[in-house]
Amino acid sequence: MKRYVALGSSMAAGPGIRPRAAGAPRWSGRSARNYAHLVAARCGYDLVDVTFSGATTAHVLTERQHGAAPQIAALDGSESLVTVTIGGNDVGYIPLLTVAALPRPLRRLPLLGDRIAELLDAEARNRALEAVFESLCAVGTAVRQRCAEARIFFVDYLTMLPPAGVPAAPLSAADADLGRHVAATLERMSAPTPPRRPAAISSRRPRPAANTTPGPPTRGRRCRRATVSRYRAGPRRCTPMPPGCVRWRN
Repeated sequence: MKRYVALGSSMAAGPGIRPRAAGAPRWSGRSARNYAHLVAARCGYDLVDVTFSGATTAHVLTERQHGAAPQIAALDGSESLVTVTIGGNDVGYIPLLTVAALPRPLRRLPLLGDRIAELLDAEARNRALEAVFESLCAVGTAVRQRCAEARIFFVDYLTMLPPAGVPAAPLSAADADLGRHVAATLERMSAPTPPRRPAAISSRRPRPAANTTPGPPTRGRRCRRATVSRYRAGPRRCTPMPPGCVRWRN
């Protein structure tokens, strides 16, 4: 049976989707019905799922997470397929959306205020996006070096916000636009075109251009839109191979 290894954070692990994957660490939030399990069952792959909620690119490459080895250690070179959903935690994407929904008084608490301000600061998000660009290329290169014959797909994050101009209460318009910009930048980094460094995020948080706005939100877990890219490692960078576009269905 063909071997398939799934790497990534909570958007790949599927926390809250029952049942929990057999033998999965409780902290991982790994579901037996996440997209990796569904793909493996449908296509006849022997799945090794090491996705872990809260993972960053460092947890894929070098760092242990709650006692679990770096995710890349699961690769032994015999893989036919590898999927990767990572980068959002590096740039604080979900925490940004979470704190943006908090009532204003909570944002001023001494223990939270500085971190919240940093998450909602456009320049800080720009620095994080600049750093994750290099990290994603490092992930692509390292995965390719370990499994030279595998098909490697970088799978996008779910669309979390409605299109620009549509209210995203309780988020303010400015915070929602910042979230859209972060999401769109992450999407472009894993898109089937040559990877580019992220454009600077203005501290004034302008509305994103029409061609950078993520698609319409999904309903529940019926459909997950994911643009994927196959990567091979070049001598200095990860280079995109021919693209594909898939829809994951639960």
